[in-house]
Amino acid sequence: MRLVPIQYVKAGSFLAKTIYDDKGSILLREGVKLTDGYIKRITQLGMFSMYINDEYSEKEVEDIIKPELRQKAIKTIKETFYSLEKFNLNVGKNSFKDKILMAERERYFEDINDIVKEIMEELLSKKTVLINIVDIKSIDNYTYQHSVNVAVLSLVLGIQLQLGKKQLNDLCLGALIHDIGKALIPHDILYKKEKLTEEEKNTLQDHPIRGYDFLKGSLDISAPARIVTLQHHERQDGKGYPEGRKEDEVNILAQVVAVADVYDALTSDRPHRKALSPNDAVEYIMANGDKQFNYEIVKAFSKCIVPYPEGTIVRLSNGEIAVIEEVYPNFSLRPKVKIINKLNKEIVRDLRYELEIVIEGPEYEIV
Repeated sequence: MRLVPIQYVKAGSFLAKTIYDDKGSILLREGVKLTDGYIKRITQLGMFSMYINDEYSEKEVEDIIKPELRQKAIKTIKETFYSLEKFNLNVGKNSFKDKILMAERERYFEDINDIVKEIMEELLSKKTVLINIVDIKSIDNYTYQHSVNVAVLSLVLGIQLQLGKKQLNDLCLGALIHDIGKALIPHDILYKKEKLTEEEKNTLQDHPIRGYDFLKGSLDISAPARIVTLQHHERQDGKGYPEGRKEDEVNILAQVVAVADVYDALTSDRPHRKALSPNDAVEYIMANGDKQFNYEIVKAFSKCIVPYPEGTIVRLSNGEIAVIEEVYPNFSLRPKVKIINKLNKEIVRDLRYELEIVIEGPEYEIV
């Protein structure tokens, strides 16, 4: 199984991971033989990649949380955002309707807290937790899928940092709703494909304050989680927003979410730019330790990230094409690989010991 950009997928391949539409319903089920029509339809829905099975990559790529839980979390976040948009548009117009919308909002926040408990139970039950995000984002659902990814990434980082259970709960909750203020930003700014004007950029950068202010009255959202929504765009050097805080002035949970937020954003395809390779995204984050990010958190991140899961096909610096065979904790960029060659010779390299060879990036066209 391997993740392939849509432009490289060929008819006759077999789908390796079920694809869901923006409502969480099954669009194409795992195992279906892909046709040109299927591929065209998936492209039209704004999906940039899919998992396929072929002769080069046989290993299963498992999501860090169950697919059912991921879809449930995405649906809950999406409904919460919609509820917040309705509340924002109608507040003050009708006191009776205000009460109904307020009750609806609180119900969704209760649902989010339940999702947090489920994600925590799943991750804390694992002996070894490495970051390996395998969901396929669509344009329409990007914000909600991103929120769930950031929550999972943040929680894995929090476990690596040995945070207490209460802190992990606040971290996961804050990460799930870190972008909730975007539900209060006009759609024509939020989804604009062209470059934003300076005024529009300033409006977008208001989303942490808008989200934080809106959450103040909710008893279901803890104070540390609310702080995450306010401070997740602050930087170590004080050049972030909305308040220009730096170093220890930024809540530690918000510092964790900042790393997870940027990693998931960089590795996601967007209409205006292609995703960075996981390797390039990791290098960006490591290069910005102590400037944009907390250096200790970056070190923890480097130990638990899996840029190339088992089964990924990669290009090596010596020109060889290989399949990732085994990933080692704390050495995720130095896995064991099996070389693909026309003679079908069994050549295995353990990059922990062949230090002159590095992974240059994923490979999609094999000749």
